[in-house]
Amino acid sequence: MAVAGDRCPELEQVATCLSTFADMMTERRGQDLADWLERAEAANFPSLTSLARGLRHDFQAVTAGLTLEWNSGRVEGNVNRVKRIKRDGYSRAGFDLLRLQILHAD
Repeated sequence: MAVAGDRCPELEQVATCLSTFADMMTERRGQDLADWLERAEAANFPSLTSLARGLRHDFQAVTAGLTLEWNSGRVEGNVNRVKRIKRDGYSRAGFDLLRLQILHAD
């Protein structure tokens, strides 16, 4: 049985790069970001190069996000809930109903 890398070495390189990034995220190894960016850019794969360029644009924030234990998950969850309630009542409900749905939601 052929391994993916035997058929497409570029795909194997991208898969390894993405797997390394996933490990860096789950293990909070933000200090490894600079090395990872160099490897991603060296892969010469357009999507990876674009991702690396975007991450370099806000390097300090990305490093902090990959290192620190704090996140905005709870806030984002509430924002998404409010947006869903708003979409559900769009053009059918006024502010008072939206307010009640938010205050009395499970």
